[in-house]
Amino acid sequence: MPYSEQQAETMRADLGIQPGLAEKKMFGGLAFMLHGNMVCGVHKSGAMYRVGKDREEAALAAGAGPMTFTGRKMGGMVELDDGQFADDDLRVTLTEMSLANAASLPPKG
Repeated sequence: MPYSEQQAETMRADLGIQPGLAEKKMFGGLAFMLHGNMVCGVHKSGAMYRVGKDREEAALAAGAGPMTFTGRKMGGMVELDDGQFADDDLRVTLTEMSLANAASLPPKG
């Protein structure tokens, strides 16, 4: 399985009903988009959140790890492993940061 469907369901519940929210399969995982901008997603190793560069330090201080893709750090992105994903407060904090980031960006397509 490329990603945990249980984690995807948890992420759906964390996101709630948002006008303009959509799901898109990407890179063997599942991404959640708000008006075409990535908010968060699940992949085989856990979850990722696009908090934005201005919120990245706060997200790391809250307990997230830096997002690396093919060994390179991705600015404005953080991730949670399976153990961290079980922390409801951390997930909600990152979800709120990520929704705020996506809402600050111009809609795509």
